[in-house]
Amino acid sequence: MIPPVISKRGFLKAAGAGFAASLLPRQADALVKTDAVFAAAFMAKDESYGVALLSEQGREISRIALPDRGHDVCFDTTSPRAVAFARRPGTFALVFDTQTGKPVKLIEAAEDRHFFGHGVFSPDGKLLYVSENDFDNYAGMIGLYDVRSGYRKVGEFPAHGMDTHDIQLIEGGRYLAIANGGIKQHPDSGRAKLNINHMEPSLVIVDLADGRLVEKHDMPDNIRQLSTRHMDMDAQGRVWFGCQFEGARNRHPQLLGSFRRGEDMRFIDIPELVLKGFDNYVGSVTVNRDAGLVAISSPQGGQWAAFETDTGKLAYEERIPGVCGLAREERLFMRSTENGEFGAAKSELAWDNHITRLR
Repeated sequence: MIPPVISKRGFLKAAGAGFAASLLPRQADALVKTDAVFAAAFMAKDESYGVALLSEQGREISRIALPDRGHDVCFDTTSPRAVAFARRPGTFALVFDTQTGKPVKLIEAAEDRHFFGHGVFSPDGKLLYVSENDFDNYAGMIGLYDVRSGYRKVGEFPAHGMDTHDIQLIEGGRYLAIANGGIKQHPDSGRAKLNINHMEPSLVIVDLADGRLVEKHDMPDNIRQLSTRHMDMDAQGRVWFGCQFEGARNRHPQLLGSFRRGEDMRFIDIPELVLKGFDNYVGSVTVNRDAGLVAISSPQGGQWAAFETDTGKLAYEERIPGVCGLAREERLFMRSTENGEFGAAKSELAWDNHITRLR
């Protein structure tokens, strides 16, 4: 499923007078004048964490505190609610209200689980799907949280792999695409990677009606150290995925590919000089469906690039130190960096890996 973006009128209607009244004059002015609203997690200069709503000019509209470092944000298209997820291996997800700019519910992971930084709402807004880790069994899980009962966990099903990261609704929300990074980790070891020589990365499709495995695409043996991390979907329903290579530094396998139900995964041929510029690390994947482009970024390499979704050809490439966050703009992509840049704006905030476009 291609997640819809809330229209400007719909966003303002959902936000309501209470939200507008709660903003400082400069914040309210930024909201009125912008055609797009973005959400992104950050670390402030005093090492506190939060998530901010921003205009297309990079001006802050509101800021919500987080208990620790955040990663990605997902939003419910049926209500003014969004969720900021902790960076793996985190144990919280904060539901916040775009109407008031205030937190609504802090979801805490079960004692034998931690979160992997990503989630998605069902199309009707009744369920929140969250990527989780059953760390004692080194098994990825998809947690199901009932929105109407206060985000109570009501079930889970296997992700059919380990190190489960990004998840995407596909085909109208009937199926869920899952990126299993394949790296064995345990909270007792922090972020240590315990199986680099025996990784099991995969791309999975499950049926959301019952959690049944529909398809599983394992990485070929010669690139088993290519961890699948982030995804987005194009206008034709193909899922694009970006990877991080954990193998020898002198190897540079392709890092961007796509797949769909009933078809094999395939990689695009990124030119060698551009490929090496990513330093074997893709931190974010975003599709601009109107422009027919898919973009990937690398804070390690200080580079981002866009490719045509139809042909795989390189369309744009730019060097920006610390770049990682990407979101669709009218013609190209909004970018953010860990050095405080958000589009053309600059602040003291260090932006995390992702930008979510709300409208």
